[in-house]
Amino acid sequence: MRSTPSWINPGATQSPVLTGKPVTQGATSAREPTEGMAPSLQELVALRSVALGRRRAWHGRHGVTGQALSPLRGRGMEYAESREYIPGDDARHIDWRLTARSGRPHTKLFQAERERMTVLVADTAPALYFGTRVRFKSVQAARTGAMAAWVAVAEGDRLCALRGSSREAPLAPAAGARGALRVLDALVRWYREPPANDEGLGAALDRARRIVRPGSRLIVLADPASLIEVPAERWPALSQHHEVIVLLFTDPLELRPPAKQLPMQSGDSRLDLDLASPAQRKQWMATFSEPLRAAMATLPLRGVRVQAVSTDEPGDAWLPLLGRPRPLVA
Repeated sequence: MRSTPSWINPGATQSPVLTGKPVTQGATSAREPTEGMAPSLQELVALRSVALGRRRAWHGRHGVTGQALSPLRGRGMEYAESREYIPGDDARHIDWRLTARSGRPHTKLFQAERERMTVLVADTAPALYFGTRVRFKSVQAARTGAMAAWVAVAEGDRLCALRGSSREAPLAPAAGARGALRVLDALVRWYREPPANDEGLGAALDRARRIVRPGSRLIVLADPASLIEVPAERWPALSQHHEVIVLLFTDPLELRPPAKQLPMQSGDSRLDLDLASPAQRKQWMATFSEPLRAAMATLPLRGVRVQAVSTDEPGDAWLPLLGRPRPLVA
């Protein structure tokens, strides 16, 4: 495997001024992608042992996985408790007796069944198909999504995946290895090369919101810059009723660029970035570092768990996020 992808061209001599986000898609159209530049189904299937080694499957008293009561309070058939009504709660579940006694509106919470839905929301922005260390960000996203799929299967969840495209329907929720393999196949297709008709992360989250039930788990695979298009109020609306985890994929060059000229190439276009220039370096950091910093600072305040995953890090480093207590859901 080459240490750097082909878009870095030391022979570039042109020096245009950087006026926007640099082109980051690798120039690989003339040949098959090499290892680290595109995910393979074999690679994602093999990650099952890695994911389950870090995350032990849930079992019943006799070691058999199946339907069981969960600590998660969601929509089920068994009443658990009532709490004060929060705007956005389903009005059909208002506890009228407690509301009348207390003079304040209350809503009922129900004990959820063990089986829930895990939804992978895949960002397919062109900026993900890029990398300088170990693998492309898109490959790391596919690997991370695969580990999330295997953990979901081990926990007895039904698994679904989607991206921001109105022309491609979300995968129908399915449990077991069958559900995982369908998701893995989609991740390979989506992250092998930028798919057509990408409508953005905001569109993907809109589609996810329409199909999930309260108590679901949403795992968002995204480039930090893609979060800019998502309205700030979208996150509290999702985290109030679901467990939401956002994983942001970065490359060391994006966050720690060298203070020197950096020749780049994409297809027939060449660009010579002078990152020793304060103006160009400031624009570079605003493009790559600022969206990540803002997301890491603000998403936890909106009830969302978030972690940055670099291309040169193990893809399972984020799995401890799944071990934290789940929220109560109306």
